[in-house]
Amino acid sequence: MSAPIGRFLLVAIFIYSGIGKIGGYAATQGYMEAMGVPGFMLPLVIILEVLGGIAILVGFKARWVALLMAGFSIVSALIFHPFNDPEQQNNFLKNFAMAGGFLMIFAHGAGAFSFDEGMDGTRIENRRV
Repeated sequence: MSAPIGRFLLVAIFIYSGIGKIGGYAATQGYMEAMGVPGFMLPLVIILEVLGGIAILVGFKARWVALLMAGFSIVSALIFHPFNDPEQQNNFLKNFAMAGGFLMIFAHGAGAFSFDEGMDGTRIENRRV
């Protein structure tokens, strides 16, 4: 049960944050633009956070989605949480820690109880029919 629990703990923040961005769309768009990120990218961010988070949660195409989420976590750390700002250092490190978790999924797969690997953790492409 550690694989599905781990996936949930890793992506809960992304799903929650993505849904929150829908409710605070204008404020989020303004914040992104103030940080130099074009506001038109917000729908892509929401889609990645919500749908990517759900994909990792259920283990669907988890390796490739995890790679995208790792890149997103690193880029957002570099843009929105400058390490040289003492108030942002923990957020910067949090994003890098999450990227590390996603890279573990990329390297090892989603694990048991996932669409990619089934209930027993056996990769679907390696199963005998």
